[in-house]
Amino acid sequence: MRNIILPGMLAPNEIEKTENVYIENNKIYSKVVGLYDDEKKTIIQLEGNWIPKIDESVVGIITSSKGNVYEVELFFFGRGLLISNKYDNIRFNVGDVISASVKDVEDYKTVILWNPKALRGGTIIQVKATKVPRIVGRSNTMVEQIAQLTACNIVVGTNGIIWLRGDAISVATEAIRKIENEAHTTGLTERIKVMLEEEMLKLNSIKQ
Repeated sequence: MRNIILPGMLAPNEIEKTENVYIENNKIYSKVVGLYDDEKKTIIQLEGNWIPKIDESVVGIITSSKGNVYEVELFFFGRGLLISNKYDNIRFNVGDVISASVKDVEDYKTVILWNPKALRGGTIIQVKATKVPRIVGRSNTMVEQIAQLTACNIVVGTNGIIWLRGDAISVATEAIRKIENEAHTTGLTERIKVMLEEEMLKLNSIKQ
């Protein structure tokens, strides 16, 4: 079960001690607006900026290249850098959309990327990075549901950039926006399922 938790609100003692909480007088309090997940014993942050962490997966756009160094727009206050070596056999052009992993973070402003993959075709949308966990869902259930019912390929970056490719991008995008706006509510997975089924029926009837 997930319950709304606000900054300064007392959190359960068994909660995982992360950057979203602080301890005062041996009691744990929330730093953020979020949802308390009593199964994972953690707070899913709903508001705030993306703070890059090592091993996270992101989506970005190549904005410049010089030799084997690519600058990547990650849509946050810093910059992303991808440095390839001669063994990578990787070549990107300005404007290419890629997914990659965070290898290192320097002074919270420069994100060093590695293990890139080109995302060809499709489109990207931007959401609040704090809503990404709800869009992905527990064990990827939410995003897999959207991908399955719309037959779209979807790659979600923790930085709030989502790449979509398929014939029902508009329906998938509508579902993602609904999750973003209603992330704080319960029963969201089932409501999204119903919405997707209805919208896909409409879309398929138009095609016929």
